[in-house]
This record gives sequence, C-alpha cells and structure tokens, in this order.
Amino acid sequence: MDDVLNVDPQLVINQLTEFVLTYGPKLVGAIFVWALGGWIVKALINGFSKAMEKSGTDPSLQPFLKGIVGGMLKILLIITVLSMLGIQMTSFIAILGAAGLAVGLALSGTLQNFAGGVMILIFKPFKKGDVIDAQGYLGSVSEIQIFNTILKTPDNKTIIIPNGGLSTSSMTNFSTEAKRRVDWTIGVGYGDDLDKARSVIKNLCDNDSRILKDPEVFIAVSALADSSVNFTVRAWVDASDYWGVYFDMNENVYKTFSKEGLNIPFPQMDIHVHKEA
Repeated sequence: MDDVLNVDPQLVINQLTEFVLTYGPKLVGAIFVWALGGWIVKALINGFSKAMEKSGTDPSLQPFLKGIVGGMLKILLIITVLSMLGIQMTSFIAILGAAGLAVGLALSGTLQNFAGGVMILIFKPFKKGDVIDAQGYLGSVSEIQIFNTILKTPDNKTIIIPNGGLSTSSMTNFSTEAKRRVDWTIGVGYGDDLDKARSVIKNLCDNDSRILKDPEVFIAVSALADSSVNFTVRAWVDASDYWGVYFDMNENVYKTFSKEGLNIPFPQMDIHVHKEA
C-alpha cells in the first residue's frame, strides 16, 4: 500500500504522455483507415454486384461471388488495420494459410463441385429446362445448384449430378438449337419397287406439316442388308416436334407400306437338311 501511495505522479503522467504520443497517432490512423476502408469495401461490393447484374450473371451465383469478394476485402482491411497498430501479422497470415490449405485438402471434392458450379453458371453450357445427356444420364435440367445439377428423366426419376465432373466431361445438349434432324432407317424387301417405296416415303413426309420444307427431306438407299434394302431418311423439324414426328412416321410407314403392297422384311434364315444315305 505504501508503494502505491509513494508513486511519483509526474512519472505516471510522463508514462501516459509517452504512451499517448507513441500509440495515439497509430490508433487514430487505424480508426480512420477502418472507417474509410469500410466505406470503400462497401462501395466496391455494391459496384461488383451491379456489374454482375449488368453482365447477366446467374442470380443464384451472385450471392456466392459477392460473399467471396466481400470476405477477401474485409480480411485485407483487418490485416491492414492491425499492422498499423504495430501487431505483427506474419505469423497470423502463415497460420491462416496453413488452415486454409488443410481445409482445402479436406474438402477437395466439395470445392471441385463448387468450382464446377461456378463455371457452369458463368459459361452456361445449359440452362434450366434444357434436355441434356451427361454422365450417362438423359433428362431435363430441373435445377442448377452451386454444388449439384438436378435432372428429371423422362420416366420422372430425379438424378443428382455433382458439378465437378459435369463441368469437365463431355455433354450433349439437345435444346441448344431450335431445329433438329430426325433420322430413320426404313427397310423394304428385295424385289420390291424401290421407286414406289421412295415415293411413298416422300408423300408421308410431305403430308406431315411438322416436317420442314427447307432443308428438303433426304431419301436415299443406304445399304443392301442381309434381309432388306435400307433407305436412309433425314428430315428437319422444330426441336419440340422431334419425338412426335419420329414415332408417327414409324407407325405411318408400317400402315402405308402394307396398303401399297410393300414388304417390311424381318431377319430370316434358310435351313437346308441333308439326309445321309
């Protein structure tokens, strides 16, 4: 108690004065930089958000990119302010880097799917509603998430495909173009009138209003097969009419060929039995 009472007031004042003169400007500067930096960070984030909207970036991707950019800018601001106060940040940055590396290795698959989702949402190889064939699955895109893409198959199954593999592998998008070509292989029997068969096929195509006149329907003999003479038929339709035209033509060919006396052959085998004496 006596030691406390015997403290020289002037010494205390000198120490406080020295502390204020030493750390006061740093503290004031750090507060100023924190306030100014916070305003700049907010302005940069808003500008980045507006730039994404103008560029047409997918709405589901915007919050993720905005959060990443905002987080990086805020971490940079905190490091700057702490450095101004004289706090050594080298060790902190090293620890932060090591922690980030460990988390990255532990979540490598998840991060790969995240990166794939970002690439898909930026470059848009497909969109919601498109019919695609990818990773061995055919279906309509129901939803594009940041980690996965959801497909609905024609028989109403739900397929969840991770975006990592989807963004780096081959994929067929059936909905990109407004028109699609329908191909058939139609066989007639040997001995049938090929000109008549060609005329019947041509009339069936001309009578279907869904088949486009330009480009013109292509009909040609493509193969002399084991049991049939095969015609290759190619017609262009609107993408939405593809399957309807395909199935209807198969049925119409079968019905019309029967009426016109044309044969649709099926594989046959001749067996010769030799009787030994």
